[in-house]
Amino acid sequence: MASTSSEFSFSSSSSSSRHRWNYDVFLSFRGEDTRKNFTDHLYTALIQAGIHTFRDDNELPRGEKISPQLVKAIEGSRISIVVFSKHYASSRWCLDELVKILECRQKIEQVVLPIFYDTEPSDVRKQTGSYAKAFDEHEERFKKEMEKVSKWRAALAEAGNLSGYGLNNEANGYEAEFIKRIVSDVVCKLGNKTLHVAKHPVGIYSRVQDIISLLKGAKPDVGIVGIHGIAGIGKTTIAKAVFNKLYFGFEGSSFLLDVKEVSDKPNGLVELQERLLHDILKPHVWKVSNVYEGMNLIKERLHRKKILVVFDDVDKREQLEALMGERCWFGAGSIIIVVTKNKHLLAEVGVDEMYHAKELDRGQSLELFSFHAFRETRPAKDYEELSDKVVDYCKGLPLALQILGSHLSIRDKAGWEIDIAHWQNIPHYDVQGKLRVSFDALDVDTSEIFLDIACFFVGRDKEYVAHIVGARYEYCHPEVAFRTLIGRSLITIDTEKQNRLGMHDILRKMGREIIRQRSRNHPGNCRRIWLPKDAYNVLSKEMGTDAVEGLSLDVQESFSTKSFTKMRRLKLLQIKEAHLVGRYSLLPKELIWLWWSRCPLKSLPSDFHLNDLVILDMQESNVRKLWKGTKILNKLKILNLSLSKYLTKTPNFGGLSSLERLILAGCTSLVKVHQSIGNLKRLVLLNLDYCRSLQTLPESMGNLKSLQTLNVAECSQLEKLPESLGDLESLTELFTKGTAIKQLPTSARYLKKLTKLSFGGYNKVFYSPDLPSKSWFPRFSSWLSPQSCSSSIDMLPPSFTSFSSLKELNLSCSGLSEATSSIDLGSLSFLENLNLSGHEFFNLPSSISRLSKLQFLTVERCRNLLSISELPSSVLFLSIYNCTSIERVTAPLQHERLPLLNVKGCRNLIEIQGMECAGNNWSILNLNGCNNLSENYKTSLIQGLCKGKHYDICLDGGEIPEWFSHRGEGSALSFHFSVPDGNKLQGLLLWVVSASTNEATPETPFLQFDMCVATFKNKSNGIELFETMAAVTFDRTITKQSWIQRIPLIGLEESLQGVEELEVNVRISLYDVTKCLVEKCGVHLIMEKNKADSDQEIDIHALGSDDQLFESSLTRELQKWKITSCSKFG
Repeated sequence: MASTSSEFSFSSSSSSSRHRWNYDVFLSFRGEDTRKNFTDHLYTALIQAGIHTFRDDNELPRGEKISPQLVKAIEGSRISIVVFSKHYASSRWCLDELVKILECRQKIEQVVLPIFYDTEPSDVRKQTGSYAKAFDEHEERFKKEMEKVSKWRAALAEAGNLSGYGLNNEANGYEAEFIKRIVSDVVCKLGNKTLHVAKHPVGIYSRVQDIISLLKGAKPDVGIVGIHGIAGIGKTTIAKAVFNKLYFGFEGSSFLLDVKEVSDKPNGLVELQERLLHDILKPHVWKVSNVYEGMNLIKERLHRKKILVVFDDVDKREQLEALMGERCWFGAGSIIIVVTKNKHLLAEVGVDEMYHAKELDRGQSLELFSFHAFRETRPAKDYEELSDKVVDYCKGLPLALQILGSHLSIRDKAGWEIDIAHWQNIPHYDVQGKLRVSFDALDVDTSEIFLDIACFFVGRDKEYVAHIVGARYEYCHPEVAFRTLIGRSLITIDTEKQNRLGMHDILRKMGREIIRQRSRNHPGNCRRIWLPKDAYNVLSKEMGTDAVEGLSLDVQESFSTKSFTKMRRLKLLQIKEAHLVGRYSLLPKELIWLWWSRCPLKSLPSDFHLNDLVILDMQESNVRKLWKGTKILNKLKILNLSLSKYLTKTPNFGGLSSLERLILAGCTSLVKVHQSIGNLKRLVLLNLDYCRSLQTLPESMGNLKSLQTLNVAECSQLEKLPESLGDLESLTELFTKGTAIKQLPTSARYLKKLTKLSFGGYNKVFYSPDLPSKSWFPRFSSWLSPQSCSSSIDMLPPSFTSFSSLKELNLSCSGLSEATSSIDLGSLSFLENLNLSGHEFFNLPSSISRLSKLQFLTVERCRNLLSISELPSSVLFLSIYNCTSIERVTAPLQHERLPLLNVKGCRNLIEIQGMECAGNNWSILNLNGCNNLSENYKTSLIQGLCKGKHYDICLDGGEIPEWFSHRGEGSALSFHFSVPDGNKLQGLLLWVVSASTNEATPETPFLQFDMCVATFKNKSNGIELFETMAAVTFDRTITKQSWIQRIPLIGLEESLQGVEELEVNVRISLYDVTKCLVEKCGVHLIMEKNKADSDQEIDIHALGSDDQLFESSLTRELQKWKITSCSKFG
């Protein structure tokens, strides 16, 4: 028998996956015909096969009203088997069941299997034979309900057309064999039972939702999505949870575990092919002779089937070629999920979307660790501090949290302390074993580069390290090595932190342990020496050998250069504060990297000859003059003397023909740049930031034809740029903010490639040294910190036509007045970021409306500005912080991406136009200090949340209003999740009161910047259901605030089914949690009353309250508090 084909789309199949099934099979039959014979035998066979089956007389006690229970049983069954016997149609009850069954087929994709027992499909389909007689009686009996009769006829016609089983056509009429075939087919259709995901699936839900969202963007024919990430991050666990959520929406499914391990065995790929075929085409057991036969079989047998397949732990392309070949191997609507440690493998096979599995956050990490260490969600008393140390060590890696938690669960406190100290240098054996798989898969050069990074280069700029790698490994291109390491999740590149190389701490420790094991008893024979005690012993005892290629010296002592004599192959030398005495000619000649922080030398000695040196990095040195005369260093590409506060002159650059980056930032005594700088034909970066004694730049700079970035920001005594500036034909970035420059040279109009330009008055910006690294944070910095500026620009060009390539323009504090606000910016067709803060104009330049690509507009501290309107629709971010005269502003909410609006300190603001447009997108608002906004307007904001608007609000203060459904003290709250009849739960309104215990000083811009995370769990079993989060900030005037957020429940139906009581736990996540605490939290249920589809409304009040009570209560609360800020992440 051929099963009915499923042709629904992925988006619709997800509705099936969200449904909670109570039964595998619902049996519909005419009791008088088959109850004690065929149906009884079929029911028994199904039960014996382990198939949970509903049969009315077996499941329901006598005397109970049947209809509602039957409806519930039908809706809760994966498959309905309808036994069409001779007198089936004579039962009104059977026909009503059939109508409901076919309704479930349409709405929840229930599988319907008709069995034609002693009747023909055509009799069912056309209502002939005994079915005709039954309908003659129905039409007579239900003359006034002919619509019902028509529904019965339509249901029979539809069911008769479904592919089913006929006793007369199969098994030669033998019922036993017939039942055996039916049960076998049902087993195949039920397919996989759910996979065990994890004993404690902490943080899984949100990751599953992320992947399901990605699947919606996959190709509609056959979608392929990849999951990649570091070993032990939980990729397989996430994939199993996704599989469980989706598999029943497909004709067949297969989860192939450990593809790498199985394929490495003899005939391993053949075994995987056989397993795939069997999983999809049960119960047949396939025997495949070779890989090529298997490829053909998969293509031939599966190309018409809509299936879900997960290939777990794939590491080679040939594995996927043998198992999935091309998309056409599978039927339309199929979904393939590939799990791998190698991101680039996913790109090679052309997946539609990629999901990067990330670490757990700190709260989730502590919970997972506690489950394994204490069998509780929190650490045991007296173990909190030790648990924090382990969680900090694991850095969100689930594998490590589980292994270390289980390991410590049987240790006493003293044992904990010993093990934790040991792991600081040597990772747990089981953790290292799992992580090392990715390292062992690397080629020789790439594995050595990984070890170099682990010892010396974590946190350094990618391009910086690339220069070293290129010089050190002749046959391995740096980009190829980085791509491989990134693809295998062994390193990361943090684009939000100047492309810095990152590495998980446990991976770093693993790399260092690999090095240590190679020369366990003799550090002098080790290729890389990074431990301070080892470096000290090797140098002080002159134990070094020619095996040493890298050494890090972090000891404040003096060492003789003779100690390096035997280390002839030393290429990497890192020194912090130590002093080298003796002849510098004894230093290894092969040295390519010298990093000497706080070098005590006033000048490099004359016998300093390191011709292979590629990077000379001497930050915070005592150097006054780097060298006398000319030093020939033809391979030097980077010279960094930043923060060398005694440096007065740059050296002669005549011998640095390969120099690409010259960094002199923070050299506050620097007065003169040597004119030989014009000889640096390859220079691409010149950073003179904060060289506050610098007064002039040589005209020879015009010869720097390769220069791309010139930064003279905060050079407060620099009054002009060289007239030859226009000759810098490659210049793309020019930063002159905070200088005494009043006018750009006329030649600047020739800078056709310029994309970033900033100039204007000196800015004094208060900041915290520990600001978050999120890329969006710079957009918020002005919300949190006051700025003062002084005007320095006397004249600006009336038109920026010459700078048509600009993407970023910062004109803050540049002296614009009402007279110059008519400046023409309209020609900047590529401009994305514009800053016009700190000016006296009353109106913005009208030309802004023509900037069609503008996304970020900052107009802060413009105290005369009266209104803002006619902004381009592309604007995502608008900040008018402390524009104290402004009365009206239009919110940029007309597009799909996340808009941000900051009107903090606008004390005369009376209206924000466009808030009514906020709908499906989250808006981030900051309304602190907007005292003129009416109470009615503030009320409408919170009402908007209840009615479906998407923005967050923070109220300055700390009381949850009485109309909230559930309120409680502290960071946790439990509440019953009951919905009255006739209502539908639309969402939740969350209210969290948090407070800062830190104390502000006049120098600090804010007390705390943190993430507030709320996690919702099923109270009965502790399973995490979903979470939400927002940024919270406290400044000198705000030490307590209330965060309010609407949580829509769309997509959470399955997770919430059967949940009677929820628990919400709120935590402050990122920084010093002792300085920020949660005082109270509350949850309000937002109901949707069930009316006609055309007349639905949202109940925005507490159950049983009315609009007046809601608004008056809300108004009382708003009179106490001001709306301060809003944010949404997630």
